[in-house]
Amino acid sequence: MTLQAFELICTRGDRQLFNNVNFEIHPGEALRVAGTNGSGKTSLLRMLCGLASPAAGEVRWSGRNIRSVREEFASQLLYMGHANGVKDDLTAWENVVVAATLSGNSVTRTDAYQALDQLGLGKAADLPTRALSQGQRKRVALARLPLGMATPLWILDEPFTALDQKAVTELCGTLNHHLAHGGMVIYTTHQEIELTAQRTQLLDLNLASAC
Repeated sequence: MTLQAFELICTRGDRQLFNNVNFEIHPGEALRVAGTNGSGKTSLLRMLCGLASPAAGEVRWSGRNIRSVREEFASQLLYMGHANGVKDDLTAWENVVVAATLSGNSVTRTDAYQALDQLGLGKAADLPTRALSQGQRKRVALARLPLGMATPLWILDEPFTALDQKAVTELCGTLNHHLAHGGMVIYTTHQEIELTAQRTQLLDLNLASAC
C-alpha cells in the first residue's frame, strides 16, 4: 500500500496556493505538511482524501487514482479535519460511536468507553459534550484513533491543537503505535513533534508555492 501525489496544483480563485507537489508514503512512514496560514495545508489534505479536486495532478492509492477506487480507498482511510466535529447534544461516548459508525467501523459502547479512558476521559464518558472544555472536546474527537488501528492511512489536520502536554504525549504514543504496526500518518501541526516512524518526510507548502 502506498499513497502517491503527482504534480498537484491547488488554486483559490485567481490565486495559486501551491504547485508541483509530489510525494510517496509507505507503511510505517509519516508525512508532516507545513506552511503558513493560507498556504493550502487543509486544501491539500482534503485532496488527499478525495474530498476536493486539484486544479491539476492526481492522487493514487496503490498505483490507482483514488477516484477510480473510491469505496476501497475510503475503507482504508481515517480522516480528521481541523474542526472537532463533535455534537454538543451527544455524550462523549455517543460521539465516539457515531463518528466511528459514519467511518464504517462497528463500535460498541464498551469500545468507546475504553478509547475515552485511554485519553483520560473515562470519567467524562457520560457527560454531554457541551459540558466539556475545548481540550476535552478535542480528545473526544481523537478517541476515534485507538479504534481505527486497522485502518492503514490516517490523515489528520492539526490533531495537537488545544491539547495540554500530557495529551500531546499520549497522542504521540497512539500515532507511534499505529506507525510501528505498519500504519501511515499524514498530519499538519504548528508544534515541534517527533514521531518514531521508519521515515518522516516534511512537505513545506511555502516552498511549493514558490515553484
